[in-house]
Amino acid sequence: MFTASLVDKFWKKFNQKLDEFILYDFRKFPPVPPKSLPPARPMKFPYTFSAKIAQFPYRYYFKNQWIFHYYVYAVGLCIPIFMYISRLANSEENKAKWKAIKQKEKEEYYHKFH
Repeated sequence: MFTASLVDKFWKKFNQKLDEFILYDFRKFPPVPPKSLPPARPMKFPYTFSAKIAQFPYRYYFKNQWIFHYYVYAVGLCIPIFMYISRLANSEENKAKWKAIKQKEKEEYYHKFH
């Protein structure tokens, strides 16, 4: 019948074939280059959204348009302000205050129509 050596040989052969089957597709392709290369021939008119993003002249606009410079500074200055406002709005005292205000409005509405 089946001996341990036959079973071991079977599983060894099976694993070898499985590895060959799995790795077959990966051996066909060359390794991925370390950095992506620019397209060899860019589109004359990039009609897809991703092509428009890829071919947009970011460096030119950042160097020659004032709004891009100020946008970076404005975001950097506004983030701490928005974080401060968010912290105040989501504090426990403010939540309790708004819960009381909503409860009062609900009671006034209930008494007005019942």
